[in-house]
Amino acid sequence: MKHTKVRDLLNSTTTLQEVNAKGWVRTFRNNQFIALNDGSTINNIQCVVDFENTPEETLKRITTGASVSVIGTLVESKGAGQKYEIQVNKLEILGDSDAEKFPMQPKKHSLEFLRENAHLRVRTNAFGAIMRVRSVLSYAVHKYFQDKGFVYVNTPIITGADAEGAGEMFQVTSLPLDNLPKNEEGNIDFKQDFFGKHTNLTVSGQLEGETFAMALGQIYTFGPTFRAENSNTSRHLAEFWMIEPEVAFNDLDDNMDLAEDFIQYVIKYALDNCKDDLAFLEGRLLEEEKSKPQADRSEMSLLEKLNFVLENNFKRVSYTEAIDILRDSTPNKKKKFSYLINEWGADLQSEHERYLVEKHFKCPVILYDYPANIKAFYMRLNDNTEPGRETVRAMDILFPGIGEIVGGSEREERYDVLVQKMEALGIDKEELYWYLDTRRFGSATHAGFGLGFERLVLFVTGMTNIRDVIPFPRTPGSAEF
Repeated sequence: MKHTKVRDLLNSTTTLQEVNAKGWVRTFRNNQFIALNDGSTINNIQCVVDFENTPEETLKRITTGASVSVIGTLVESKGAGQKYEIQVNKLEILGDSDAEKFPMQPKKHSLEFLRENAHLRVRTNAFGAIMRVRSVLSYAVHKYFQDKGFVYVNTPIITGADAEGAGEMFQVTSLPLDNLPKNEEGNIDFKQDFFGKHTNLTVSGQLEGETFAMALGQIYTFGPTFRAENSNTSRHLAEFWMIEPEVAFNDLDDNMDLAEDFIQYVIKYALDNCKDDLAFLEGRLLEEEKSKPQADRSEMSLLEKLNFVLENNFKRVSYTEAIDILRDSTPNKKKKFSYLINEWGADLQSEHERYLVEKHFKCPVILYDYPANIKAFYMRLNDNTEPGRETVRAMDILFPGIGEIVGGSEREERYDVLVQKMEALGIDKEELYWYLDTRRFGSATHAGFGLGFERLVLFVTGMTNIRDVIPFPRTPGSAEF
């Protein structure tokens, strides 16, 4: 008999039918009531066992974590909190779970404990909900761009280019590490390596994406990216997923419009399609907030925060205006910021970004026209800036509780200006000849942005540590599983 998903059984409109359900035991009470979950929904279905006619040996094997198959009649439930239950006629244990050893017992576990058991934590309500929301958001990303006629481009994971110019990259090599070949200068001879040159894991697909945008018009990438940045924080991962659209003929204003529309679309899609999971995660967050001092508690619930982004236009503020606001702010004057804002040119930190969103403007904020010297080489230089205060047509989107969620820019489409910027930063023009070719042959205004997918999932689920929104987090000193 073909089994039916628990989600479909709970949404059924027909009772008194014989059904087959398969899943994992969450709890087993009174030798009679199995709470069964198969991952299709956060909700369990109650399966009522006729314990008087079930062998004692079988009952002992119905433990938390065990995999079972039940065949029985779907009936309206007599108990509160559930619409239907299954009156079990036949029960089969598909896979035993030793109750003494199974780590995911039905009790509250710390997030740290769950990270140590990342291969099993998805069996809990919280992580099942997070991963279903992540899946729906991933689908929404593709749906948004596909519906708008964007072309999905798979940019390389192994590359010789450093898009960010930061140098925090994982090297890729097939050379024997215990006997590295050297050239005449005594340096590692990468000509003997697999690709015949020095290569790394990508930090961004943007540069390659630009080349496709200049032929296909509008493209997006959505794939894994890597940063060898030794940041042991709740906001950084060494391996994460990045969404990067790139659009020919778009300027900075078009770029801001696209990013705002995109973010609001995917959040609304999650709200419309993940109601049960988000309701659970909101309740989880409310419980977590109770343990915090009043001053540290969020002013908004999870669903309020998501609707806040949907219902408010994003406030567009220049970097220069933001610096003036921060310099004159109470936390800056009272030295409450960890990084005080004293002068124009400062690189904004998360505390500054959150102040602008949560305290000053009380809406999502898009900062634009940043100082050139704190942004990447490919961002378009503004024409009318004074010497020493050059700015680029960059933009960052700031969210409540998280700070920066999107970074983007209008790209420098002028060949001579781009070459000057590369030379000033010591970036090898020969290495990026192919990138410069897009400025040599039919250059045009174009723009794009990058959104770290895990930061989006973090915001939508209300979690506070980015390690809890990716199946197997990769962080400094940790590559388990």
